Amino acid sequence: MAVIQKHGKSCSPDLVCHRENHPSDKLGAPGCHKNWPEHNTHWTRPVARVWTVVLLLGTCLLYCARVAMPICAVNMAEQFHWSKSESGMVLGSFFWGYCFTQVFGGYVSDRVGGEKVLLLSTAAWGAMTAFTPILAHFCSQPIFSMTLARFLMGLLQGVHYPSLASLCSQKVVESERGFLMSTVGSGSYLGTLVVGGAGSLMLDLYGWQSVFYVSGLLSLLWAYCMWKYLLKGEGPIITLESLGSGGPQSKLSKRHWLRLLKQPAVCAVIVTHLCAASTFFTLLSWLPTYFKDTFPDAKGWVFNVVPWLVAIPSSLFSGCLSDHLIRQGFDTASVRKLMQFFSMGVSSVFTLLLCRKTTFPWAVTFVSATMGLTTFSHRRPTGLFLWVSHRVHRLLDICVRPYHHRQPAGPLHLSGLR
Repeated sequence: MAVIQKHGKSCSPDLVCHRENHPSDKLGAPGCHKNWPEHNTHWTRPVARVWTVVLLLGTCLLYCARVAMPICAVNMAEQFHWSKSESGMVLGSFFWGYCFTQVFGGYVSDRVGGEKVLLLSTAAWGAMTAFTPILAHFCSQPIFSMTLARFLMGLLQGVHYPSLASLCSQKVVESERGFLMSTVGSGSYLGTLVVGGAGSLMLDLYGWQSVFYVSGLLSLLWAYCMWKYLLKGEGPIITLESLGSGGPQSKLSKRHWLRLLKQPAVCAVIVTHLCAASTFFTLLSWLPTYFKDTFPDAKGWVFNVVPWLVAIPSSLFSGCLSDHLIRQGFDTASVRKLMQFFSMGVSSVFTLLLCRKTTFPWAVTFVSATMGLTTFSHRRPTGLFLWVSHRVHRLLDICVRPYHHRQPAGPLHLSGLR
């Protein structure tokens, strides 16, 4: 029977909360249902530290494999005689696949465990990355094989961040989730920095094939080490029964999902993420091509490294600045909006300056300023869209799950759509 429950200010009146009927516990009060220990087993602090390092390296390798194609796109276009539109088709096909498995990755991870999904997906996209040069050379039409390969890469990598969010919500205590997710999320900058520097050198010394071979084989090595030492050799078996059994989790009906999507907070998450991600991934995919075409004599390791060197300390500074302003008594929502203004508003000014004729040092400066300001809410848990995601997830935790013995709330999977 559906009833409306109010718990302070956390529950929206637009959402109808469901109270599930459960048999009485023998040791508890009538109406209360049992704790589910399989959802309350959190990592100890030493284990959490090990997993944090491992997941940081995994995210780093994820971006090494993802950015390999943008770095090598100019050389591949020259070898295979691709036009700009054909290069754009190859680069853009990744994101067509990437958008299809976001929700699916979170759904499967909630039921079988995020670590299993991470292991399987990393092994798959790592092998795909290592075999990319072979597919390019042994196919009569490289443009089609590369487009298909990048599409499959997007499908396989799309489950990474939803799996991280699910794993974090199940295994990490709530007070430490922000640190783990922000640390693991910084692996994207580290991976782009590593492949920008080392990949540019390998590109000049050994050819574009070496970038795919090294990043793919390292990803496979990471998957093997995770399976051997963290999962203790357990096979990541995913069955149809495990996908169908969602455990003791309550479910939202179609009507309530529609009401949830009408919430201003959810709309803010979607619009903000759409704008931020479109700008970030456009720069990530096309910056190497832009610099190669505009400044053909420039060194690749300069424009592939300097912006990401700026992004890492800028990300840390934005988080410290946000926390400092809140401690000084500023309104939390106003601080989030201020961070978002710098991330999307001020950074856009420097992006527009790239359209003007400029010198190489100024172009690198504009790009570095753009990437640095973008980090003010790009992956920090202090950003507006992560803050709103957390508030919406808390709302779901209160309104949808039974009042007694609720499970600890983890990050909403909207925050994993990267």
